[in-house]
Amino acid sequence: MDWRLLALGRMRRSRSCLVALTAPVALLWHLWMPEGSPLAFFFESKEDPVERTKRLLKETDAVFFDVDSTVVTTEGIDLIGKCFGIMKEISELTHKAMNGNVKFQDAMAERLQLMADHGMTKEKLEKCVKTEGVPKWSPGIKEVVQMLHKQGTDVYLVSGGFQNMIKPIALELHIPQKMIYANEILFDEQGNYAGFDRKAPTSASGGKPKVLRLMKRRKGYKKMIMIGDGATDLDARLEGPAKAFIGYGGVSVREKVKKNADWFITSFQEVLDVLPKGTDL
Repeated sequence: MDWRLLALGRMRRSRSCLVALTAPVALLWHLWMPEGSPLAFFFESKEDPVERTKRLLKETDAVFFDVDSTVVTTEGIDLIGKCFGIMKEISELTHKAMNGNVKFQDAMAERLQLMADHGMTKEKLEKCVKTEGVPKWSPGIKEVVQMLHKQGTDVYLVSGGFQNMIKPIALELHIPQKMIYANEILFDEQGNYAGFDRKAPTSASGGKPKVLRLMKRRKGYKKMIMIGDGATDLDARLEGPAKAFIGYGGVSVREKVKKNADWFITSFQEVLDVLPKGTDL
């Protein structure tokens, strides 16, 4: 017998034995590995992004939802624009902001000033919210939030929209008001437009990563997921501490979001199919 073939056979058997012995250890380490360890990064980088995101959905400490064109099928600021006869102009500016083509704070200032120029006052805005602010839910979103709550996951609404449009949405989803991060339109004593609260985290570009970093410090969250349809939502993953980003295309499909999402969905039924149900919780 050729001694080289004999040696090669022994090497292969030794390698097979090593794999057989170390595979269970590697699996256990993958399940219980310390947060942030180099091996954790190695395993995550090797795991399929979609499967990894599905796994994280069942382990996550908190999920942060964008609101407009995600939780609901409408854009709140566009609806306000409708009340003042400039919905088309406002919508065009909204799309520019969502596609990441302009600084968010600049787009918001321009849209609000445009509405003020067309008659927006505090009184008229309150009337507008009553007529146009009824939520038009994305199919399946209520069930998704309910299942997340049942598995003990904290749920937040993080939006570049406005508090007065979002609070009724949060109320119906049983999300506490303190778990809403959104913007506020300001008025003077006469009820005339006076700008917006620029201290709010979501009032400028990079606001959503800022909110997640804030919650990580305050709550000690280790695994956070962001879900949304726009570039500002994607930032929570690319520039922030979100462990995964689920891009939602059930209302609008934005190519940048679709290309860079860990998992891109067009229906919340896809999320429901992953979350534990009933007696599984």
